[in-house]
Amino acid sequence: MTGSFMRILDCHSHWGTKRGYLFRTPEALARQEAIWRTKVEYFTEDEMCDEFVRHDTRAILDLSYPKFWPIDQMRAEHDYAFGLARRRPDAIAGHWLQFDPRRAYESIKEFERALGAGAGFVGLCVNGQVTGVPPSDPRWDVFYQAAEAAGTPVMILTGLTGIGQGLPGGDGIQLDNGHPRHIDNVASRYPELKILAARPAWPWQDEMLAVLLHKPNVSYELHGWGPRRYSPELRKAIATWLQDRVMFGCDFPVLRHAKLIEDWQRMGFEQDILAKVLHRNAERYFGLEGETR
Repeated sequence: MTGSFMRILDCHSHWGTKRGYLFRTPEALARQEAIWRTKVEYFTEDEMCDEFVRHDTRAILDLSYPKFWPIDQMRAEHDYAFGLARRRPDAIAGHWLQFDPRRAYESIKEFERALGAGAGFVGLCVNGQVTGVPPSDPRWDVFYQAAEAAGTPVMILTGLTGIGQGLPGGDGIQLDNGHPRHIDNVASRYPELKILAARPAWPWQDEMLAVLLHKPNVSYELHGWGPRRYSPELRKAIATWLQDRVMFGCDFPVLRHAKLIEDWQRMGFEQDILAKVLHRNAERYFGLEGETR
């Protein structure tokens, strides 16, 4: 056990199984250790779920890799994820699905099918950097409209990504496609849409805080970075005006719950603030209050 004093709702992690692992090539797997300083370790489906439960955690998992696959193959991967979630709701609270905005019609059809899968929360994750289409691009509008109609949040990734880091030209990824300005644009055009900004937005943490201060339909999820690396301004916001709109994310398996939760406990936040960050805000945001293992 981590010694945590409360349950955790992890708003963003990845699959640790060999089939569902985020990194798919030997080269990408080798870069995990260089960037995150953690070794690749595959879990069976139940080992992964047991790892979450051991740390008092339910996770919303990002199934990001099939977004460029043919639709039949993508659907099979989604069904793989949904099947385990139905069997292990004690560990898996839901799913983030990623799509290529250039394939809007079949993507929206698959999203609608996923909403009816009975496998926990299902939401759209907009990845402007990897798709090469910034979140403010009109090609994403049908996705925002579908999420708004379904009453489900959209996660928009922001800030530095480890994908492509250190490769020539960053493997073609433009970091600016993850700038908070794109979230501001979407939030202003869709004021009823629930937007979850994801990652601490470095090196634009102050810009992201400005968007959060200005746009009440935007909340914040902090996967991929430990709290010791947050800016002083972000730490102050968590303890004050942002405390009801900020949520914990781990980024398992490249980061691990035990270390991150221990770091959160050492940051000096009041216990009520920690309870909000680690589970209460997310339970309310995703409509998961009262769900127990």
